Amino acid sequence: MRLGNQRESSNVEDRRGIRFGRAGGIGIGTIVLALVAIYFGQDPSVVLQGMQGQGPVQQEQVPYQESAAEGEARVLVSKVLADTEDTWSAIFAAAGRTYEEPKLVLFSQGVQTGCGFAESNVGPFYCPADHKVYIDLTFYDELQNRFGAPGDFAQAYVVAHEIGHHVQTLLGISERNQAARQSASPAQANALSVRQELQADCFAGIWAHNANQSRQILESGDIEEGLNAASAIGDDRLSQGRASPESFTHGTSEQRVRWFKRGLDTGSLDQCDTFGATSL
Repeated sequence: MRLGNQRESSNVEDRRGIRFGRAGGIGIGTIVLALVAIYFGQDPSVVLQGMQGQGPVQQEQVPYQESAAEGEARVLVSKVLADTEDTWSAIFAAAGRTYEEPKLVLFSQGVQTGCGFAESNVGPFYCPADHKVYIDLTFYDELQNRFGAPGDFAQAYVVAHEIGHHVQTLLGISERNQAARQSASPAQANALSVRQELQADCFAGIWAHNANQSRQILESGDIEEGLNAASAIGDDRLSQGRASPESFTHGTSEQRVRWFKRGLDTGSLDQCDTFGATSL
């Protein structure tokens, strides 16, 4: 990616080095549920708020020394966040709206959010209650080594997907979908979750399309990195075929690639209506 001369966002909060503890501890079952529920962006509020009744979270600040790889990732996510600010501000302005810039919180070990307490195990996520994206930068090691999705554009896709959830919140999509899920059967609620996740993928593609048109950020191989990242975290691939489609919450690898590419090819919000689509 060509981000060398671009600005870094002023909306980054660095909370790394905060050590947490809770009386009685946090059950591993809750952590696993959170991991399944919000990997790559699903609304964490249901799981995380359920953890708030387990006693107060105690915290202390300890010195934090980032690795060289984390330092590079910190600069990258800050520049990508800044680019999403420019892109979505322009898109919202063209529609007669004002884009509210979210915060991006860097954390290690655990973090207190508007949606409750979360450990690093949950992966990157967006909290609609406080309009913040949360990420432990060591996740990018997992993205490369566990999911087989290396590259700076794969890392940028993670941020852009979470910002896609922020856009959904600003447009009222998340609130409407959450209300619909509450009165739906489990299978129907999962299907609605899939549509929301695929739309966030499409919105990530919109960012890449418009940013490249305006600032020529893409280099050879970047699109392939993004498509590979989208494919790597499909429900079917993550479950290795052991989960039924009715339990999927994010969409298959094929679906995630299709909707990311749709946003990337068109750059149009109108083309990202996953909720109105007859076929995903």
